[in-house]
Amino acid sequence: MKKFYGKILWLAIALAFTAGAAVAKDVDWSTLNPAFQGATYVKDPSVCFGCHGDYEKPYSKTAHAKVFKFGKTPDAGDCESCHGPRSKHVENPNGELKLTAAQQTAACMQCHEGSTRMSWQSSLHASAGLACTSCHTVMQQKSDKALLSAAREDDLCYQCHSNVRSSMNKSSHHPVREGKLECSGCHNAHGSATPGMLKGGSVNETCYSCHQEKRGPFVWQHPPVMDNCQTCHDPHGSNNRKLQNAKEAFLCLSCHSYGGHVNIPRYNRVSSPYGEGCVNCHMAIHGSNSPSGAKLTR
Repeated sequence: MKKFYGKILWLAIALAFTAGAAVAKDVDWSTLNPAFQGATYVKDPSVCFGCHGDYEKPYSKTAHAKVFKFGKTPDAGDCESCHGPRSKHVENPNGELKLTAAQQTAACMQCHEGSTRMSWQSSLHASAGLACTSCHTVMQQKSDKALLSAAREDDLCYQCHSNVRSSMNKSSHHPVREGKLECSGCHNAHGSATPGMLKGGSVNETCYSCHQEKRGPFVWQHPPVMDNCQTCHDPHGSNNRKLQNAKEAFLCLSCHSYGGHVNIPRYNRVSSPYGEGCVNCHMAIHGSNSPSGAKLTR
């Protein structure tokens, strides 16, 4: 009975792993790389493991191995489902075929071309020459999530985005290092139509996915807020409270200076502005529905 439930559990994992993936389709390997021309399928994993035996046990524990076991791809369980026809490699092991990043990705996309990956070809990661295997491991499981090549998603991202790690170590930050939020909460690493590969249609739409109370619309709007949350906030981290780009008074004075700007109310300097907190009075800086809220006051 325990063995039966174990199989059911792995089936559930396999189905979750493939959720959103397209129906598998065959790769035209000879078109992908001319070196495949004339090669045929061996269709016997034991031939592969005769030389690559070190991979057999670690691979058997991966989500891919479970998916193949339950017949979710053509030629289920065959190494050549991902590596292509390898008769030439068996005949001449020293003539190993190296695929480019784009070719490796094309092999993965025969199964994994779901909606979250539609923008991969135009993504910053693809432009930088990354392949699926730059972030994912296929032959062994290092993470409980999506076969990532690091145990934690943020540690994987920081391998390239070290500047973001520095920001996340500042006193005010999103709770990524505490494990309550992940980079993929805001970003789609496989590409999107939004700058920064954001999951939302804009910076604000991405922020509103958690901060709905700031969305509005309000009777009295604060234009910089409606334009871009990053006008005032650094989403990766800041040494000012609430992820602010500067201390509150200086942040406000960047627009509301004593001299003022065209169509922007100026600061009336009741006292020295540098020791005052504008939000002591103007609390509703994200917008207000109050009848007396034209100046976003209490």
